[in-house]
Amino acid sequence: MWKRLISLSLTFGLAAAGPPASAQVVCGLHETITETLESTYDEALVGRGLQFATRMLEVWRAAEEGNWTILAVHPDGLACIVASGEAWIDVPPQPAGVAARADPTAEREE
Repeated sequence: MWKRLISLSLTFGLAAAGPPASAQVVCGLHETITETLESTYDEALVGRGLQFATRMLEVWRAAEEGNWTILAVHPDGLACIVASGEAWIDVPPQPAGVAARADPTAEREE
């Protein structure tokens, strides 16, 4: 009885720890993906930075709708969508050493 209970717990525990089935990365030519982001989703490039010496991350977002996409761009012109979503909110810059709050409009408790 205990062996069966432990083995079932381990089996379901390992299955739950695995990646979700919908977590698929979409890749293609940078030019093709960015044209789609611009024309279909009304997104524009708002920032980029090097993740590694051989990979750059780009953040694309739509000003009105709030949808956003993060691309990983490789030197050979391949781009992969690594994250996307909606309800993007710009957070104003904070002074050094001050952490951004989840709700920038909330009153600070002193």
